[in-house]
Amino acid sequence: MMIDTNGKFYLGRVVDAQTNEKTNTPLLYDPDDLVTHAVVVGMTGSGKTGLCLDLLEEAALNNVPALMIDPKGDITNALMHFPNLAPVDFQPWINANEARREGKTAEQAAEETAALWRNGLAGWDIQPERIQKLKDSAQFAIYTPGSDAGLPVSILASLKAPDISWNDNRELLREKISGTVTALLGLVGLKDIDPVRAREHILLSNIFEHAWSQGQDLDLASLIMQTQSPPFTKLGVFDVNTFFPEKDRFELAMMLNNILASPAFQAWIEGEPLDVASLLYQPDGRPRHTIFYIAHLSEAERMFFVTLLYSAVESWMRAQKGSTTLRALVYFDEIFGYLPPTANPPSKEPMLRMLKQARAFGVGMVLATQNPVDVDYKALSNAGTWFIGKLGTEQDKARLLDGLTTAASGGFDRRVYDDLISALGKRVFLLRNVHDKQPSLFQTRWAMNYLAGPVTRDQIPALNALAGVGNQLPVIGNVASRPLSEQSVGGEQLAATTPAIHDTKPSMAIREAAPEADLPGEAAKPGIPGRTEEFFLPQNLTLSEAAKRDGRSLPTSAKSAGILYQPVLLAQATVRFSNRRYNLDHEVWQTAVVPEPDRRGVVRWQDYESEAIDDRQLDRAPALDARFQMLEAPLDDAKALSALKKDFADWIYRGLEVEVKANEGLKIYGGPNVSERDFAEQCADAAKEKSDAESKKVAAQYEKKIDSLENKLKKEERELAEDEAEYSQRKREEAVTHAETLFSLFSKRRRSVSSSMTKRRMTAKAKADIEESKDQIEEYQKDIVELEEEAEDALQEIKQKWEEIAQDTTTLPVTPAKSNINTTLFGVAWLPHHIVQTDDDFILLPGFAQE
Repeated sequence: MMIDTNGKFYLGRVVDAQTNEKTNTPLLYDPDDLVTHAVVVGMTGSGKTGLCLDLLEEAALNNVPALMIDPKGDITNALMHFPNLAPVDFQPWINANEARREGKTAEQAAEETAALWRNGLAGWDIQPERIQKLKDSAQFAIYTPGSDAGLPVSILASLKAPDISWNDNRELLREKISGTVTALLGLVGLKDIDPVRAREHILLSNIFEHAWSQGQDLDLASLIMQTQSPPFTKLGVFDVNTFFPEKDRFELAMMLNNILASPAFQAWIEGEPLDVASLLYQPDGRPRHTIFYIAHLSEAERMFFVTLLYSAVESWMRAQKGSTTLRALVYFDEIFGYLPPTANPPSKEPMLRMLKQARAFGVGMVLATQNPVDVDYKALSNAGTWFIGKLGTEQDKARLLDGLTTAASGGFDRRVYDDLISALGKRVFLLRNVHDKQPSLFQTRWAMNYLAGPVTRDQIPALNALAGVGNQLPVIGNVASRPLSEQSVGGEQLAATTPAIHDTKPSMAIREAAPEADLPGEAAKPGIPGRTEEFFLPQNLTLSEAAKRDGRSLPTSAKSAGILYQPVLLAQATVRFSNRRYNLDHEVWQTAVVPEPDRRGVVRWQDYESEAIDDRQLDRAPALDARFQMLEAPLDDAKALSALKKDFADWIYRGLEVEVKANEGLKIYGGPNVSERDFAEQCADAAKEKSDAESKKVAAQYEKKIDSLENKLKKEERELAEDEAEYSQRKREEAVTHAETLFSLFSKRRRSVSSSMTKRRMTAKAKADIEESKDQIEEYQKDIVELEEEAEDALQEIKQKWEEIAQDTTTLPVTPAKSNINTTLFGVAWLPHHIVQTDDDFILLPGFAQE
C-alpha cells in the first residue's frame, strides 16, 4: 500500500508515548514548517543520519532544492538510490573487509543487503516506484571544495561584488565582508582576529568595501596588489602608512600570495563558480541537491568554505522575493564548532543572520549535531522544529532542556520533556514543532537511499558517476578483481583473475608463448621518483610453495626462469586510540597494499586492507638477476604519491574507528581487547556492588523505622499490661464500693451513691485505656508488617534496577586524533613473482606471502 502524503514529508510512524510502541499512523510533516528552521539532535547510533536523509529524500520528492554541507561523508549516501534493489547495485558499496570477517563473499553480503533493504522498505509501504521517483526528482551531485575528487568549485565568485544594491544593503554587505575577511585571514593562519582592532582585518575590509561600493569585483590577485598599494590614502584619521606601515603590509601580501602561489590552492579557484542559483536549480528550472563534501579539508579550510557558502546563500536570498512557502533547504550535517555558545568563529555571524531572516524568503535551515553541550541554543531560539533523538549523557539532556526552555515562547513543561527524552530508543525521535499543539514521538522510516556509512574522498568520483554527473568512471570496484585481460605486465595482456593482494593468491599467465629472451619485464630497475621511499618485499615462498599456495599443479616441463618484481603501493600506519574518559589506550596497525593504483591517483583504501608488514622482514635489495615491471602512473609521479600519502592518512582519520563497550549507567567502558563476556561480568559485578551498597542504605533506613515502631509497640504493650492491671484493680474496688453502698442501705450509717459512681467511671476509663492500647498495638503491628513488605519490595526493586542497568550496554565509536596517526611505511614496494616457463607460455606465481 502506497502512503498518501498529500504534499507532506513522510518521516515515519507515530509512537505511543504511554507504551512506547510504534503505531500504524504515519508521521507527516508539513514542509512549509521548515521555513522556521529545524534542529536535529542525537548521539551516534540514535538514527540521526537516517532521519536527516529521510527529510532530504522527501524534499527532493517535493521538488525542493537543497544545499548540503557534509563534514563526515555520511550525507553522500543521498546519491545511493537503487530502484531495482538488485544485489549488483549494492555490491560496490559493501564493506568487503567486514564481509570477509563475517565469513561471507562480497556477493553474499550484497544479496543479504539487497534483501534487507527490500524487506525494510516494504515494511514501511515504500515501493520501488517511489525510489525511482526520488532518483528522477532532482539532479544529485557532490562537490569537493579544494579538491578535484568530486566536482570542483571555485570560490572566486565569493570575492565578486554582490548583485544587490550597496546603498540599500550596506549593513548586510559589511557583515558579509567582515565574515569573508575573517575566514580568509584564518586560512593564512591568523586566528582569533578582532574585526574592530586588528589592522589586517580593517585594511582588507576597507579594500572590499571600496570595491563593492563601486560595483567592482575583486579576485585574490587584485586583493594582494591592493594590500600593498591600497586604493585609498587614509584609514580613519591616519594615513595608510601610519596606520599600517608598508613593510608590514608587504608581509600580509606575502601571506596571501603564498596561498595563491600554492599548487594545492589551484583546486580552490578551478571548477564551477560558487553561484547559489545554479547550485540550487538546473538551467531548465528543475531542482538540484548539491552536497559539499568537506571531510578532506583542514579545520581552517572548512571554516573558510562554510563562511563563504553561507554568505553566498545570504546574498542570493536577499535578491529573491519574499515567500511563506519553502523555497530551498540549507542543511548542515554537524554544526559543532560553527555555532558555539561562547566563541565567535567567522561562520557564526552569517548563520545567525540566516536563522533570523531566511524565513522571510522561504529558505529553511536544517542544523544537525550530536554535541548538544557545544551549541549556542540562544542562537537556535528561532528554530521552530526540534527533532530530538537518544542522547549520550545526562549533561547532554540537561543542556538540551536548557536550550528548549530558552527557545520556548511559553507552555514548556520541562518535566514532561525530560521524561520523554529519557525514554527514547534507537530511531525514535521527539518532535517539537511550534506549529503543533503537542509534542510527538515517532520512529523514523526506512531510508530509500542505501546507508553505506561515511564514504572517503576516493569513492566520490564513482558516486557522481552513479548520479550521472561529472567526467567520471561509471563503475566502481576493486581494481585487483578486474579480469587480467584488462591489466598488463611488462606490456603483455594477461588473462585469469587476481584477487586483492592480501589474499596472496594472485596468479597470472602470459598466454602467448615467448622465448627465454623475451621474459616479462626489464633487466634494469626503474628509478623511483623524487624522495619516494622504496621497499623490497621478501621472497619467502619457494617455487613449489608458491604453486601449492596458488592451487596449481605445474607440468613436468615447467622450470624457473627467474624473479619478476612488480611495483605495488605500500602504505602502513600505526594508529593510537586514546580517550581518558573511556580509559582507552589502544594501538592498531593499518596497512594497505595496492597492486595497481588508479591512474588518476584515486585509491579505495578499504579494498586493499592487509595484515601488518614487519619492516624488519623487508629485503634490503632485490634478488640477483631479477627483472622489473615498469612504473606507471601514479607510481612514477612524486607529487601524486605525496597526495596519496595524505589521502591515506585522511582515510584513516575519517574512516577508522574502534568500538568501546559502554555502560553509561555504571560509567564502565571496555576497549576492543575486552570480550563481550568479560565486559558483561564487569558490569554485573559493578552493578551488584552498587546494588548491595544501595540496598544496605535502604535496609538501614527501613530498619530504623521498624525499630522505632517496635519500640513504640513494646511501650504500648507495657501500657496495656498496666491498663489491664489497673482495670482489674478498678473492678475489685468498684465491686467493694458497690457492696458497701448496698450494705449501708440496711445499716444506720449510709454511704454516698456518688462514691460508687466514681468508682464505675474509673473502671470504665481503665477498660477504655485497654481498648485504646489494643487498637494502637494492632496498628503498630500492621505498620510493621507493611514496612517489612515495603522494605522487601524496595530491595527487590533496587536489585532489579541494577540488573537492568548492568544489561543496558551499548557501543560507542572512537576515532583517532590526527596527531595519533603515524605513517611508518609509504612508497613503492617491489612484489616478487616466480617466472615459470612451460612449453608454451610463462606463468607468474607470487613469491611473497604474509605470515
